[in-house]
Amino acid sequence: MTTPDPVVNGQLIGLTHYASRALLERVLARTGTSFTQSATLRTLADNGGDVERASLVGLVRDALKNVDEKAVHAAIEELLDGRVLDVSSEGRVSFTDSGRELLDGIQAGGKEVASRLYAGIPREDLETAGRVLTLVLARANAELAAAQPTRPTGHG
Repeated sequence: MTTPDPVVNGQLIGLTHYASRALLERVLARTGTSFTQSATLRTLADNGGDVERASLVGLVRDALKNVDEKAVHAAIEELLDGRVLDVSSEGRVSFTDSGRELLDGIQAGGKEVASRLYAGIPREDLETAGRVLTLVLARANAELAAAQPTRPTGHG
């Protein structure tokens, strides 16, 4: 009796996320960096390496979905205290040299993990999975955005 190929669903995606995140957490533990801190570093880099602090908080919160603003503010403070990030008098957050080195090390460790996990999977399969997951992510983000309560603008 043969077992049918698994179908992508939320449970499989979640289990895959948790397993791969556990491997990433090992990389982060070697650097003394929390997951929220690493996401903050990556988000800062993805947005040009120089971002207004409130914008960075929002970007990280939106990316992680289940982390509140307090936790992101705390991560930024820890990175500032560790001289990984710097903040200008205008409130813009940027990398220090050691911050760039830290991010480079985390990314190198993540790439090593990914190369082992994705080894031997045909490129076409990875492209198909990428398209499917991108579509599911867009749909989930749209549902989350639609469910957000409107925030008062402070005008009126």
